[in-house]
This record gives sequence, C-alpha cells and structure tokens, in this order.
Amino acid sequence: MSLCDSCHAGCCRSFAIPVTGADVIRIETDLGLPFGEFICRWADSEGRIARNHAPHFHFDDEPDTPFVICLLHQPSRFLTGSDKCRFLTECEPDADHPLGQARCGIYQSRPVACRVFPTRFNDTGELAVIEDVPQNGRAEGNPAYDLCPRPWEPADLEPIDTVQQLVITRYEMHYFRQLADVWNRSPGPWQDFPEFLHAVYSRRVIAEPASERDGEAPSTLKFLSTDHRDAVRKAA
Repeated sequence: MSLCDSCHAGCCRSFAIPVTGADVIRIETDLGLPFGEFICRWADSEGRIARNHAPHFHFDDEPDTPFVICLLHQPSRFLTGSDKCRFLTECEPDADHPLGQARCGIYQSRPVACRVFPTRFNDTGELAVIEDVPQNGRAEGNPAYDLCPRPWEPADLEPIDTVQQLVITRYEMHYFRQLADVWNRSPGPWQDFPEFLHAVYSRRVIAEPASERDGEAPSTLKFLSTDHRDAVRKAA
C-alpha cells in the first residue's frame, strides 16, 4: 500500500508550495485558469519558505519584503481552523478516517516542488536522498497538519523518475532565480508580474541565431533591459 493511501494530505495543508514560472505556465495551460486564481506572493522574511532553494521577489508596494511565489491556500472545508492548498480535493471525515481523505486535484500538472517531496539531491547530484519529515508541519500542532504516518523508505519511491524530477526541479528553479535577479533590479507592481512572466517564458524556444553559430550562447533573459517594464511593453 502506498504511504499516501488514505492520507488527509497534511503536507498539502502545512506548507506554502513554491512554484517556478514553468509550473505557473503549465497550470494555466492545462487547467485554463488565470494567474490570480491560483498564485499568490507569500512574505518570507525569515527564508523558511525559500529555504535557499526558491528565489525571493520584491515588489514596489513593499520593496523591503522578500516574497516567494506560491500556490494559494484557502480554508479547509472540513477541518475547522486550518487551511490547505486550493487544489487539494477533500473528503468528509468518518470513523475510519477522522481527518478525512484528500487528493491532489491537479496531480498531472502539480508543481515540481510537490513532485520531488520528500527528496533532494546528495552533494554530488547523483543520488536522491530522502529527507526527514517532521511529525507535524505547523508550530501550533493542529492535527490537520500532521504529516506522514511513518518514515519514507527507498521502496516508496520510483528511482528513475525521482532522480529525473530532481534534475528538472534543479534546472527550473535555477532559471527562475535568474528571472528573479532581473525583476529585482527594478521591482514593479505585483499586477505586472504575470505579464513579465509570460514575456520571458514565451521566448524559451527560438530559431538558431547567428550569434550561437559564432559561439555566443543566447539567453531568453538577455532581451530584458535593466527596466523590465520597458521590456514587457516591447514584448506585448
């Protein structure tokens, strides 16, 4: 039986889920949802969400606040006083499942951070390491945020897919950090961010340029000027 069978999905309730730009575009495309219906900016002054992995973004209304781009949370329908990922599908608790059961409503389109939980690369980047999962994901100890009923074991994970997903996660998060560096040169308003995101990611497939034949590697981020707002207007 899978470790996640009959689970109430405490992980999808406990954690703010960082996303990459690729995650955002995939969900928009697969589900036909606009950015504002599933994405938020989550203040992260102590770095507990980013964890030196996801980038911080700044915006002109709160320029000193580091934000992480995350999936929205909303109140749980059944577990009073708790919240959950807005894509988590819940079932009502019963005698056999006092916290209910729950499943990801966008499993095929879920972000890379969800795909690799609870693993990371080892120091050489060759092996997937299972990280320790705490008993509860929130300081207040609400049972809604209880996590896995037993420790994960290697047999719980598919070895090839797990490593491949870690490779994708590392690459996409590195690219997203580069994008954050460009945005943070001149932080704009939050409402401009979706357009900026689309302007960058729409240029990830190009014809072979002469500069590449001459030995200069092109970058989708090079088209952005120091003032990204001018770049977005030109790209529109």
